Amino acid sequence: MFFIFLMSVGLQAQVDTTKNKIRKDTIARLYEKTIIPEMVIKANDLKLEPFKPDPIKVVWMGAIIPGYGQILNRKYWKLPIVYGGFLGCAYAISWNSTTYLSYLTAYQDILSNDPTKTSYLQIIPKGRTIDSYGGMESFKAILKSKQDVYRRYRDLSIIASVAYYALTIVDAFVDAQLYDFDISPDLSMHFQPTFLKNDLGVPNTLAMQCSISLK
Repeated sequence: MFFIFLMSVGLQAQVDTTKNKIRKDTIARLYEKTIIPEMVIKANDLKLEPFKPDPIKVVWMGAIIPGYGQILNRKYWKLPIVYGGFLGCAYAISWNSTTYLSYLTAYQDILSNDPTKTSYLQIIPKGRTIDSYGGMESFKAILKSKQDVYRRYRDLSIIASVAYYALTIVDAFVDAQLYDFDISPDLSMHFQPTFLKNDLGVPNTLAMQCSISLK
């Protein structure tokens, strides 16, 4: 009876193991059929499309807000250059305009012969007088010449600013168009020995062959 008891226990253990194995296999198949496909689908949904800026949007936004086209292109390193150039243009316009207005006012005051209008005297450096410039008529001519010069500088500064503004828009447009363009071609030159075949009965000649590879 002791041996029969051991056999019954062994048979029961074998049955339980088989049931557990079946249960584990069923869970594994359910995991493969349901959970894994869902994980794959979610992983595919998380894949981002490659970034490509819209050239039209870049142009319009760059025209409305200077430098915004470079931001849309993610060329953030160009922002200091863009805004530094605009600051330089603004300073040039301000300086030339202020100097032009000073000489214009001085020239108008000296022509008015009004003793209360003496702004032209403020232009003369300390220690010098109108006589140092060759007299009143010569000083008037100098004021007129300076007025014309700084007016031209002011106009050139405005033109340069407009041209620089257009250049930033063109730069943003070109960057957007060529954003996904491969700018790292493999331009290589190879030298290797070769035999030059001759069809005129002359023996083959040993030479050096040069080849350029473009990708």
